[in-house]
Amino acid sequence: EELAKNLDLSDWVVHDLNENPILPYKPESYDAVVCTVSIEYLIDPETVFREIGRVLRTGGLFVVTFSNRWFPEKVISIWKDLHEFERMGLVMEYFQKSKMFKDLETYSIRGLPRPRDDKYFYEIMDSDPIYAVWGYRE
Repeated sequence: EELAKNLDLSDWVVHDLNENPILPYKPESYDAVVCTVSIEYLIDPETVFREIGRVLRTGGLFVVTFSNRWFPEKVISIWKDLHEFERMGLVMEYFQKSKMFKDLETYSIRGLPRPRDDKYFYEIMDSDPIYAVWGYRE
């Protein structure tokens, strides 16, 4: 439903990576892949990372971003046990185990003011932190 409301999209695919981690795309068909606030729910991240490597062109960018909010009933068990910064290490491990990416980097930012129009503005002063891990297809 959300995708259908985005008038900038001409096409989209809904694909449950936990049901089937194999991506429905040809090899080397993308320049970049972004995974936003979803990594913590993948039950087979290593296969998904290899698949993303398969569909990326050489030198293509893969960026994973997440925050400190997640659905406890859906998240993978290790995610709950790790400190926020350890989660970046776990995602880095996924990149490394796939053996398909190079020049891995991490970034985090926190403490930014929450916008006044945010529904949590009166409950939480700061915006949610953002954690990012990325690498380039070998």
